[in-house]
Amino acid sequence: MTAVLSADETAIRRAIQVLKGGGLVAFPTDTVYGVGAHVFMPEAVAKLYTAKMRPRDRAIPILLAGAEDIALVAEEIPEVAWELMERFWPGGLTLVLPKKAAVPDMVTAGQPNVAVRVPDHPVPQALIEGLGAPLAATSANLSGHPSPITAEEVRAELGGRIELILDGGRCPGGIPSTVLDLTADPPAILRRGAVAAEEIKAILPRVTIPRR
Repeated sequence: MTAVLSADETAIRRAIQVLKGGGLVAFPTDTVYGVGAHVFMPEAVAKLYTAKMRPRDRAIPILLAGAEDIALVAEEIPEVAWELMERFWPGGLTLVLPKKAAVPDMVTAGQPNVAVRVPDHPVPQALIEGLGAPLAATSANLSGHPSPITAEEVRAELGGRIELILDGGRCPGGIPSTVLDLTADPPAILRRGAVAAEEIKAILPRVTIPRR
């Protein structure tokens, strides 16, 4: 059974214990509801793939509590990355950077890069801070289905497949994050999303932008 709890302090403490035990927790973010696992527990991340029926060749993004934590999961952080973090974090921009060796290959699907962002929402930030580690997290839906923006939508998708859903009300954004690959030359927007491509181009004039 999947518990559904209002995202108060008591429920967040319970969620942290679930995550520390290798379990899965769904939670609201500034974009859509996410479901996450302890990033440094490969067996928990494997459960995340199974719960979502996500193909194992699709990497899972990482959520951080703050930009200062990026060195935990990424190497060779270019100066422009710090400029983008200063401008758009916390918020709906995911950056793709070379991964640190400490990040399990299970998270990155064996790829050399990692996708990271800092959500602009108190619930995931409290989870990460309480856990003392980043979260491997992606949208709280079955793979290929629409991203959920309410706890009820999460329950309809993942009920019985994860341990806990934190109900924080309707997500304020409803639009997935923009994904920017800083390992490409020139840098490339891989997915349009919450941060407009034009805002990124103002900082990175050479960025390539996909057609709509």
